[in-house]
Amino acid sequence: MMWIVPGAVLLLFALISLWLGRPRPASIESLRDRFRLQREHLEAHFFQIAAASGKPRGLRWEDCQWEDAVEFARDRATRQVLAFVGITVQFSAIEGGDMEGLPAVGNLRNATAVFFFEDENWRTKGKTVFNLNPDEALERFQLQLERLSPA
Repeated sequence: MMWIVPGAVLLLFALISLWLGRPRPASIESLRDRFRLQREHLEAHFFQIAAASGKPRGLRWEDCQWEDAVEFARDRATRQVLAFVGITVQFSAIEGGDMEGLPAVGNLRNATAVFFFEDENWRTKGKTVFNLNPDEALERFQLQLERLSPA
């Protein structure tokens, strides 16, 4: 019986220590700042991954032009913060592939590059939403995504 009070005090101290040591969620402003600081590296990494993805089938990524604006959103289910950047992609046909010789291959394509915040860093898997700019992508996926207020 005399161990209950000291045990409760130790348990309370342990819980407080865990709570104080827990990483705090970053504010949207700090996430925006981190994205700006990492953007050049993120763009290069995105292009590398997207170009190696084999998508769209039969096309080779030649160039990617980046828009300045970034739209931020939160996944409603996972609460993960995402960044959407408009891009214009130039492709060429892979020799011997299905797309070789098609005149539309050289047309510039409007798309959105997707980034996500995980483990205290911005990352990408090269995910591309083709034929939609960031505003259109957020509108299309409004049931899954919550747009975060602009900077």
